[in-house]
Amino acid sequence: MTRSSLSELLAGFPGRGVLVLGDVMLDEYIWGEVRRISPEAPVPVVEVKRRSFVPGGAANTAANIAALGGRPVLVSVVGPDHAASRLREELARTGTDADGLCVDAARPTTTKSRIVAHNQQVGPRLDVEDRSPVPPGVEDALLAAIQRHLPRVDACIISDYAKGVVAPRVARELIRLARQAGRPVVVDPKGADYSKYRGATVVKPNLHEAERSAKVEITGAATLEEVAARLIELLDGSAVLVTRGADGMSLFRPGETPWHVPAVVRQVFDVTGAGDTVAGTLAMGLAARGTLEQAIDLANRAASIVVGKVGTATVTCEELRADLG
Repeated sequence: MTRSSLSELLAGFPGRGVLVLGDVMLDEYIWGEVRRISPEAPVPVVEVKRRSFVPGGAANTAANIAALGGRPVLVSVVGPDHAASRLREELARTGTDADGLCVDAARPTTTKSRIVAHNQQVGPRLDVEDRSPVPPGVEDALLAAIQRHLPRVDACIISDYAKGVVAPRVARELIRLARQAGRPVVVDPKGADYSKYRGATVVKPNLHEAERSAKVEITGAATLEEVAARLIELLDGSAVLVTRGADGMSLFRPGETPWHVPAVVRQVFDVTGAGDTVAGTLAMGLAARGTLEQAIDLANRAASIVVGKVGTATVTCEELRADLG
């Protein structure tokens, strides 16, 4: 991939619409300092200095799209609570269209609280969530939101965190409608059953997720290709992009030679949300009419930038342009 072709593709990012279906979260960060150990138990005492909130999960994917100059439309489920109100506020700051957020009165908005001291997480993460499937009435509301917004976007993402939003019926209908409309679909998968993603443009599991779905341990190139072949068959010909951390990414397509992209070496501070950045950049590349290889190259670069930041973060077009040199 030439740097000039990638720069041209980046120039086409502004204004591209991407519909994001998935599990949203509110990420809370409690920032402080540790100066002593508690006399009550062998745990650090954190002197809290401030709190911050950022969109997490599928909402972070949407925030990444906005940071890249796109027009994200978020379709998901929240509860009738203060966390949902705060999440809407944070989404508004990023420029994300939250019209597709449906309310389930019986569940809380997923919230994850982290304590950070001296630029590293300390203590346990505190989660508030309900992972049960959303009821049929909420599924209907999700499908109505998809039908309402699909005509004005250029690509779609399914950001599945297994919190109940990406039900098989909802995922399959989004993929069917997107294919009918000629919109590419990028899937960030979760769980062992990938059949609900069948027909998507590209599905991007990490190594552990790929192993779990194919029920094969990846020990080298041969088993990696075996896993990819099983997933391609299950997904009815969808491309499979396996993200491999420090080993980069590997693209597999039916009847084609695997394409491996080495990771860009940088100091890693925090991998939180890196998968969201990859999915968002990949979808933006396809929305801007780039090839899958071009979109993956940019997504790989974006991932290398975001892991150098602390906490849930995003990458901008300016940062990617600077990386291209």
